[in-house]
Amino acid sequence: MSEAAVRDLASHAHACSKRLTRAVGEMAGRIADLLAGLPPERNHASSRAFLHLLAEQANAAPLVRRRSSAEPEPIERLVNAYAFSEIDRALMLLAGMAEESEGLASVLASLHPSSEPRASAGLAAQLFCRTNDERRELRAHLELGAAVSSGAVRLVGAGPLFNRTLELAPSLWSALHGVDAWPLGLTPDRSHVALSGLSDWLATPDAQRARRAIRSRDTRTIVFSGDDVATAAHRAAALAYTAGVASARLTIVPSHSREQRQWLELHVVARGILPIVTIAPSDDDKPSSDTALPMSRCPGPVVLCTRPGSRASVARPLVEVAIQRMTPRSRVSMWRDQLPELAHESERLSMSYSVEPDAAAALATDARSLASLEERTPTLEDLAASVRARGQSGETAGVSLRRATATWSQLVLAPDRITQLEEVIHRLRHQPRVLDDWGFLRNRAGARGVRILISGPPGTGKTLAAEVLAHTLGVDLLVADLSKIVSKWLGETEKNLSSVFDVAERAQAVLLFDEADALFGRRTEVSDAHDRYANLETAYLLTRLERFEGLAVLSTNLQRNLDSAFLRRLEFVIGFDEPTARERAELWRCHMPPDAPLAPDVDLEELAVLYPLVGGLIRNAAVAAAFQAANAGSPITRPLLVRAIRREYQKSGRAFPGAPPGMTEP
Repeated sequence: MSEAAVRDLASHAHACSKRLTRAVGEMAGRIADLLAGLPPERNHASSRAFLHLLAEQANAAPLVRRRSSAEPEPIERLVNAYAFSEIDRALMLLAGMAEESEGLASVLASLHPSSEPRASAGLAAQLFCRTNDERRELRAHLELGAAVSSGAVRLVGAGPLFNRTLELAPSLWSALHGVDAWPLGLTPDRSHVALSGLSDWLATPDAQRARRAIRSRDTRTIVFSGDDVATAAHRAAALAYTAGVASARLTIVPSHSREQRQWLELHVVARGILPIVTIAPSDDDKPSSDTALPMSRCPGPVVLCTRPGSRASVARPLVEVAIQRMTPRSRVSMWRDQLPELAHESERLSMSYSVEPDAAAALATDARSLASLEERTPTLEDLAASVRARGQSGETAGVSLRRATATWSQLVLAPDRITQLEEVIHRLRHQPRVLDDWGFLRNRAGARGVRILISGPPGTGKTLAAEVLAHTLGVDLLVADLSKIVSKWLGETEKNLSSVFDVAERAQAVLLFDEADALFGRRTEVSDAHDRYANLETAYLLTRLERFEGLAVLSTNLQRNLDSAFLRRLEFVIGFDEPTARERAELWRCHMPPDAPLAPDVDLEELAVLYPLVGGLIRNAAVAAAFQAANAGSPITRPLLVRAIRREYQKSGRAFPGAPPGMTEP
């Protein structure tokens, strides 16, 4: 907000306060006149003197001139929006008087039947009613009037109607004074609106149409729909900011009572701001059934942030804005702005971290904070640590997050398999040119995601390959735990899968489905309800995988068991074979650290030729032999390695080929 806008806001708040003080002074004068007519035994001379002084001071105070005479007062906004009558307006002033000063609260306590420091309904009757008909009219307003039905004023306490207390909605009196105070627990999201990288989106026809709708101030609902409602809310706030319209990002949760929702609406109306409303799902992940209530009385536009396909049944004209993910080129610009210290790495950051500007700003702040501890500039490692720290806060029970440390040097595969894995990185790195500049896959959901299948026998390095890809991208590996995802309860599996994909996108991690055939299996002919729902789960998984915008890796030992529909949706299918003798020798060298005390009789090439093991079993044998050597206090000898190899054959249920020539069977 510009400095001039801040001055205008402060000036308007001061003017609101002065006018409200005058209205209170007028009401104080009426109470003083009422006290003067009471019997002598109820002497209120000191109270009358205080009230008269308050009225005189309020009338004598000069009014502050506002820059815009067309700007209505907060109280007038409420009167106009809710069609308050003069009695409703007076009741609201009387209910709020106790908030004006401790002196007024003391006077009101002396007049209250229960000595509460607030106005009672009976005081309202004495001030506003001269006949029985007027009392009946006041009773109707206290029970059914606009001030009460809107939630601005409520009657609290037990006993007869006129003995009960008038109470104003929480923090509303401060809002009428122009103070930005909200009810406890209902404070809007006050996080900074980041605009870096949004220039392309702000120029789209959808965004331009929404900007015109926001600025027109006409009564309508503008629906911002996106897979992430937080992203939709931030985009709406960015659009409002660029349109010069004050807004508030509000979240309505199922636990909010009807009164709390009314209070939110009252505060929005009193301020004359644009409400950007997100309706949080209930505990069972279903939208709230009360979709017609939020902000229905706001005279101007209301922004509602939802997931695609969700709608609020409001009797207002609708304008829809579909939120698309930022393009890689926009993300490059965003990272260049947010982290100029790493401007030369902006393309890599764009490929690795597909986040919104507000998240990028928070991550950049985190990275600078980490770097400042050592008095240096931020590095890629600092940013990766920040992503990891913030991503873990949203972890769900169905996944485990692993820090990716494996490198290409640890991956022993045929050259053509290495080339295919490198092409996965190239596909992510060159998205700006192919998808944005050349226009391939335009407007296709999930076009910026990459889905690969790695198949092969156990121990051939499928999980290791996924970790190498994650390490190359500078992100973590998120491993889906199928035992916690698949549920016997109807609908639970889809809910768990949705959480897994959401966490992967939020954590900016490579998503790995190990033993994917258990989840991505072939659909079957429907013979009972179980088959029907299993097929529904598979169909949901197909759709969600296709929309996934990150890197998803599926690994399986049994590719033939996978549904063919999955294979059509994969960008890469890479088969890992059992290693050749040359590759096995390289694997033995990989799993023998440079400091390992190998005995002179050990020939790794010999072991590679004699024993056709996969990489996982070679690793197990090398580690087992090392522990045996440590226990014996000797180097890692040839017999110790052969003994460890024999045990690996036994564990896998295979026949041991025998000891090397010239060596006794271990």
